[in-house]
Amino acid sequence: MSKTALTIGGVDIPLGGTARIKLPMVKLYTDTNMSMPVFVKRGKRAGPTLFISAAIHGDELNGIEIISRIIQSKYLDSLKGTLIAVPIVNAYGVLSQSRYLPDRRDLNRSFPGSQRGSLAGRVADRFLSEIVSKADYGIDLHTGSLHRTNLPQVRANLDDPETLAIAKAFGVPVLMNSNLRDGSLRECANDVATKVILYEAGEALRFDELSIRAGVKGIVGVMRHLGMLAKSRSKKSLSEPRIARSSSWIRATDSGFTTHIKKLGDLVEAGDVLAEIKDPYGDILDKVLCKKGGIIIGKQNIPLVQEGDAMYHIAHFTSPDEVAGHVESMQDELMDSDASLNLIDYK
Repeated sequence: MSKTALTIGGVDIPLGGTARIKLPMVKLYTDTNMSMPVFVKRGKRAGPTLFISAAIHGDELNGIEIISRIIQSKYLDSLKGTLIAVPIVNAYGVLSQSRYLPDRRDLNRSFPGSQRGSLAGRVADRFLSEIVSKADYGIDLHTGSLHRTNLPQVRANLDDPETLAIAKAFGVPVLMNSNLRDGSLRECANDVATKVILYEAGEALRFDELSIRAGVKGIVGVMRHLGMLAKSRSKKSLSEPRIARSSSWIRATDSGFTTHIKKLGDLVEAGDVLAEIKDPYGDILDKVLCKKGGIIIGKQNIPLVQEGDAMYHIAHFTSPDEVAGHVESMQDELMDSDASLNLIDYK
């Protein structure tokens, strides 16, 4: 969308303009006013419009820090096109440290919503009409659910060539082909011709520095790919990410206390011992075994498990050993104290 006119929440933002908008949401009891914070930065030259959003699930906080670092970066000084950044979509959930809205609905299953529907439906409608429908592309930032951590990964409809190119530009080793779900943001964005990828990394209610740095770097990579920022002068080529078209959960085979043998990002093969489940005396009740080889992209963190609990999320690849090498390289690069200083320049 290269249109020169852009209006969000009744505020007109011209080319070259910057705005911080409080998009009104539904008031709560005792007239508590709620708003969705929106940052808009427009380059002087027309170009693509990209939205980035976080905290659609109120307990997924990593994305808030990722977006704040993008907003504070010097990269935006030379922006071409328009960036719409929404660090908190579900303010209700953030305040209550909950994934859901006060009506106990999942916002990411409530799209497209309705102006006269449930609380979740009204927030979804507002976000879709004021933000998503005005962008060409979107990056939605998520984390694992409560007590579970996700390896940095991108989920998207990778059968669409343009979406695949954006996902690759994000630069994380693992890409998950993910079908559109009913009521999800990605499904409704697709209906309004906005290409959206989803970034998953870290754990609910926690800031994870690796996930944050990977997210910042990924967004910058996508903006460079779209021509919104100048291409990097670095001669280092990006490792080709690998696509997983299937994944599976390994569940607890007994109830007890867990000793994890394998960790996030590990390459595992069928028959490998992932964890041991013990009783309070330390006696082993059972061993949790890998059923099909791949890379661990998600795992449970709390030591107490009940039989049937999802413990490990494993993505399956044709060349999992290559993915494991890329994961290790990413961790070394992003967490190296000297290299991390060059990741992004701040104002």
